[in-house]
Amino acid sequence: MKHRLTYLLSVLLLLPGLRAADVTPPTAAPAPVPGFTFVKTVGAVSEYTLDANGLQVLLLPDHSAPVVTYMVTYHVGSRNEVTGTTGATHLLEHLMFKGSVNFNRTKGNGFDQALDPIGATNNATTWLDRTNYYETFGSEHLDMITAMEADRMRNLLLHEEDRRPEMTVVRNEFERGENSPFSALIKEIFSAAYVAHPYHHPTIGWRSDIEKVSIEKLRAFYDTFYWPNNATVTIVGDITPATALPLVAKYYGGISRSPHPIPQLYTEEPDQSGPRRVTVRRAGQLGVVALAFKIPALTHPDAPAVVILSAILTDGKNSRLYKTITDQSLSTGVSGFPFPTHDPSLDFTFIPLAPGVTHEAAEKIALEQIEKLKTDGVTDAEVQAAIAKYLADAAYQRDGTYAIASNINTDIAVGDWTLYYTFDEAIKKVTAAEVQRVAQKYFNVNQSTTGWFVPLLPAGPHAAPHAPAAK
Repeated sequence: MKHRLTYLLSVLLLLPGLRAADVTPPTAAPAPVPGFTFVKTVGAVSEYTLDANGLQVLLLPDHSAPVVTYMVTYHVGSRNEVTGTTGATHLLEHLMFKGSVNFNRTKGNGFDQALDPIGATNNATTWLDRTNYYETFGSEHLDMITAMEADRMRNLLLHEEDRRPEMTVVRNEFERGENSPFSALIKEIFSAAYVAHPYHHPTIGWRSDIEKVSIEKLRAFYDTFYWPNNATVTIVGDITPATALPLVAKYYGGISRSPHPIPQLYTEEPDQSGPRRVTVRRAGQLGVVALAFKIPALTHPDAPAVVILSAILTDGKNSRLYKTITDQSLSTGVSGFPFPTHDPSLDFTFIPLAPGVTHEAAEKIALEQIEKLKTDGVTDAEVQAAIAKYLADAAYQRDGTYAIASNINTDIAVGDWTLYYTFDEAIKKVTAAEVQRVAQKYFNVNQSTTGWFVPLLPAGPHAAPHAPAAK
């Protein structure tokens, strides 16, 4: 298997700041392509539907280099899992590289065997709302890549002899996450913040499900969700509709729609009526305080203001919590971000404690600053600085075909790929009054979940002394 992103790194790569920054006016409808219905063009991206089975196709031609990124986003993630199959999407992600009927190691054309000689990069990531598989390669290989991705959509081998070793790999990933204070806090906070909605479950799954899920259950999960009418193919780079769409029709056109409707999640998280707290006590050196507040989904009109609010509080040396906590030598550096999700989500603030600082002291200052912001508001200068930084970061992060496809993938997952363009326009319009309003609406202690990472120092004569309470 190729190297895979860790849980926390996946979070950082999916921040809503990673977007395109400018909007190109919609163009006229392109020439018709047999077998496809043209849906719309927004900016430089055109959307089509494959008539045979409902597959969504997004095309973004970019002829600056003879390179293409091909990404398949399945509309299934840990939000679609239940007890007994938690982590199924992630384990299937591993098994999707173990071979399909027409592309496998026995035939000498498995993924690594076929892609390594042409210098292609490939990988996959699993998340709360989606799973994506991608390759970046020379544009002359588009035919082969399309054939391989289409084959594993419905022709995955799914052998028990592959599940067993991959289970141990996934379990090792799980254990690595347990060793990270930040990953451990994220998992515990989500589990406490959500009691009904499946965001309660970690994307990697619970250990017992990872170890015990059967190949039969994995196949049933695959047969439920992995169909063209539950997927989006995004192709970015040195292509044209006239070259790319016929290949999509050639290899995906023979796949039927799902024989049964794709199950839709209807569970809604009930309103939270009081603060929740979790404590993680594990081996470590320094403590961490994490604050999480319930926020709306990324498609909600309030989401841009929430993003700017989070930045004003935690992003960089000019942020409010950096000035009041890190600059006072109480923390090694604050950070924070809202999770970009399909359903109502959480905004996180992390405060890794400096030696000798108590959790109580850091948490008290953070909450006081949030209340001050809610009462007194923010300045226009703070808002404009946060917007400028966001847009600069977005411009930097959209460099290359993979970066573009990855950002579109995030917006597909939350429910609207056109956010790739429209979210940045909404960010530009955020005002100080809106930031104060969303702070008052969402950063409410009764909608919060607080997590403490309390390090357990090793016993013995050389153990570090317990930190004194901060004054």
